[in-house]
Amino acid sequence: MKSLRRLYKIGVGPSSSHTMGPVKASEEFLKKYGDYDSFTVTLFGSLALTGKGHGTDVAIRRAFGERDVQVIFDGQTPCIHPNTMEFVAYKQGREPAKMQVFSIGGGDILIAGETFSEGEDVYPQNTFEQIKRYCRDNGLRLYEYAKRFEDDGIVDYMREIWDTMQKCIADGLAADGVLPGGLNVARRAKKLLNETSDVSRHTRRDRIVAAYAFAVGEQNAFGGKVVTAPTCGSSGVLPAVLVYAKQQQNYADEQICNALLTAGIVGNVVKTNASISGAECGCQAEIGTACAMAAAALAELYGMTLDEIEYSAEVALEHQLGLTCDPVLGLVQIPCIERNAVGAMRAINAVSLATFLADSRKISFDTVVKVMYETGKDISEKYRETAAGGLAKIYK
Repeated sequence: MKSLRRLYKIGVGPSSSHTMGPVKASEEFLKKYGDYDSFTVTLFGSLALTGKGHGTDVAIRRAFGERDVQVIFDGQTPCIHPNTMEFVAYKQGREPAKMQVFSIGGGDILIAGETFSEGEDVYPQNTFEQIKRYCRDNGLRLYEYAKRFEDDGIVDYMREIWDTMQKCIADGLAADGVLPGGLNVARRAKKLLNETSDVSRHTRRDRIVAAYAFAVGEQNAFGGKVVTAPTCGSSGVLPAVLVYAKQQQNYADEQICNALLTAGIVGNVVKTNASISGAECGCQAEIGTACAMAAAALAELYGMTLDEIEYSAEVALEHQLGLTCDPVLGLVQIPCIERNAVGAMRAINAVSLATFLADSRKISFDTVVKVMYETGKDISEKYRETAAGGLAKIYK
């Protein structure tokens, strides 16, 4: 498995695959052909169908700067990967230069004809079962396992990730107004947080957690700075759970950073063996993975055993299986923002179940990851971030 630095990334929303990936692809293309006269970038598949709503064309033009670039949306031509881009550069007296690129989720790209590489493998293990066996043999918790194989700067990096998550929630709670894009979605995070005084203790917890998740989701939809956990579209789940847990139990930042490492290992297993891309496997790959990461992080904070942490993550992901990705108008707003809140609350509930059911579990986390990937491949293309089915089709 690769470094957790490749999973947790600080970037600008609203989408890791539709904005961060295309920007990275544009930068790679310009390294080779930046001196050409004019350019076209053709978007296919999900990138074409929901690119307008995600601001893909705006992000690409920003990456090209003052250069003459035309962005074309082609949602009809069949493509190899649901997030396919074709770059062409033109210069008088030369053959056009072309490059096909796939945005594969989490801000990562794959250039056609090349082998995907995020650098050298950091971890010798790839599955949760292998990791669990190694931890037991060496008397390690999951965050200690991460520290053993990551570089010396990983603790400082996790602190930067944690600081960014907290700031994103604070900024989201302070903001008012309507989100851009045409759906007239009003920011609701502040209102959710302010209306918690006259409710039951359980309802109050849900509203606070939801407010934190909404704060991040709304910042992401606005194009603010977020942390991919594992993606921009699912970036509100993990911070919401961790900020609430810190406030309730007064956990030290060091403990939170350890929980982030634990969550990262869980997310890395999914990314390595399945997918975290909504365009490839539906929203189960994004919110489902985020929910599993948050459950594992909370279980780590509670000092639960390896089996209990695994069960927490497994329950969280298993009960998101089949979740479709159907963003209305291609925007990361409806139903995406609410799904972050639901995912955060489900993560907390998954940990509660694990405290008394872990010893009776039958399904491993690796099994659910495999099933999630197969389910995602079976889901109709209409429900994989194309805005051609579900709420995106029915809601007017």
